Amino acid sequence: MDILLVKETLTRDELSFLISLEGVERDYFLKSVGNKYIETLGKKVYFRGLVEFSNYCTKDCYYCGIRKSNNHSERYDIDDQAIIEAAIFAHENKYGSLVLQSGERSDTTFTSRITNLLKAIKEATNGELGITISLGEQSEEVYREWFEAGAHRYLLRIESSNKELYYKIHPEDEKHNFETRINCLKTLQKIGYQTGTGVMIGLPFQSYEQLADDLLFFKDMNIDMVGMGPFIEHTETPLYAHKDILWPLQRRFDVSLNMIAALRLLMPDINIAAATALQAIDPMGREKALRFGANVIMPNITPTLHRKDYTLYENKPCTDEGAEDCSNCLSIRVEMAGREIGYSEWGDSKHYVKRHGKSN
Repeated sequence: MDILLVKETLTRDELSFLISLEGVERDYFLKSVGNKYIETLGKKVYFRGLVEFSNYCTKDCYYCGIRKSNNHSERYDIDDQAIIEAAIFAHENKYGSLVLQSGERSDTTFTSRITNLLKAIKEATNGELGITISLGEQSEEVYREWFEAGAHRYLLRIESSNKELYYKIHPEDEKHNFETRINCLKTLQKIGYQTGTGVMIGLPFQSYEQLADDLLFFKDMNIDMVGMGPFIEHTETPLYAHKDILWPLQRRFDVSLNMIAALRLLMPDINIAAATALQAIDPMGREKALRFGANVIMPNITPTLHRKDYTLYENKPCTDEGAEDCSNCLSIRVEMAGREIGYSEWGDSKHYVKRHGKSN
C-alpha cells in the first residue's frame, strides 16, 4: 500500500485495487491521501455557486430524470434577470465563481441566449466572477463564442469512458455519440477552456477495472477538473429496470470516495468537486470527499422554487433551502472537514495553470 501512495504513475491493476478497497486498508488509504494532498494544494476549498437554470433537454440518456422522454418531469426555464441576480448573489457573497448548468440544447435561440447571459454576468460583477458552464455538446463556433463572452471553464461529463458501457446508458444514435463527446472535450481544450469531465460510479454492468480505465482516461486526456459521484437510480428512467443488480448505496458511496482519492494520487494538481450526490447517500458525504481529495464544492443558488425540479436523480439534497441557507451550511461543512474557503478566488486548476501559464 505505502508503495502505491508515493508512485508517480499507477497502472490499471493498481488503480482497480485502490478503488475496491474495504475496511482497515481503505481507512488507511483515504487518510493517507487526505494528509498527502494538502501538501500539494493546501487546505483551500473553492466555492462554485450552482445555477441549474433549465431542465428542458433534447437528450434521452437512460439514467437521467430530466431526459426528453420523461413526461412526468415538471419543466422550467428561469428568466435571465433571475440568473443575473443569482450571479450577483454569488459575487457579493465572495464565492469567486458561478456554474451555469441546464439540460442539453444546441438551437440558436438557446446558444445566443447564453452568449448574452455571459456578457451580462460579467458586466454585473465587474468581470470579477469566474464562470464555469456545463451545457453539453455544441459546435466549435459556439464554444468559441461562449469563451469570448466570458466563460473560462467547461464541464462535459463522459459518464463512462468505456464505449460499450456508454451505449448501455445512452441510446446509440446521432444525439448520443461516444466519439462526438470525446471530440467536444478536445475542442474545448483547443479553444483554451479549463476542461472538466466525469463519470458515474456504481452503474449497472460496471466493473472496478472500467472505473480504473475512467481514471486513466482523465489522465490521458490531460483533464483539468473532474466531477464524479455515485450513480443514484431514478424511477422514471429505463436504467431503473436494472436496479436489482446495483451495488448497495453504501458501496457506491464508498467506491466514490476511493475514486476521488485514487484520482488525487494519479493527478495531484487538478480540481476535483465534492458531488452533491454523495450527500444524498451520506449526510456528511461532501465533507468526507473534501477530506480525501476533493477541493471544490458547489452551493446550489438556483431559486428555491425550481430547485426541486432539476431531478437528475432522486432524493437530491438541499432542494428546499434558500441560497443563503445553503451557503451557511456549506461554510460550516468545509470547516468540519478541516479545510478553509478561498473566498473571492476563482480557484483555477493548478494543472491548467502549469500547462497554460496563466491564472486569476
